[in-house]
Amino acid sequence: MEKPSIQKYLALEEDLRRYRKAMNEAMEIMLDQEVSLYPIFIMHQQNLEMGVPLIEASEKTGIWSVQASSLEEFVVKNILFTDKIDEFKTLYKKHERHLCLFVLSELGAQFIFYPRQEEIYKEYGSLN
Repeated sequence: MEKPSIQKYLALEEDLRRYRKAMNEAMEIMLDQEVSLYPIFIMHQQNLEMGVPLIEASEKTGIWSVQASSLEEFVVKNILFTDKIDEFKTLYKKHERHLCLFVLSELGAQFIFYPRQEEIYKEYGSLN
């Protein structure tokens, strides 16, 4: 039997494939409109009072909801402390061809960088 954490990540990966296009479009809008140079997509399965709703979990979309947020909001809400901003920006820039995800689940909270394009995805392999 698989561990719950592996099952959780497999479900996340499945939904991410469906969500990639919408998240890429949202990221481009955020960058073009200078909302933030550091868009962050929050993946969650509970009620969340943060960011702007992008995808609502449902039978058609998947089990994960997505909120569009930013580094600036994470700092304002004290999720990312000011002494970690430079470190985060450096890490973010190293993943310029990825979407920055903040995944919230019963397993905790963590940042994951997910390839923006399918061909890049194949190059790196899967999340598991």
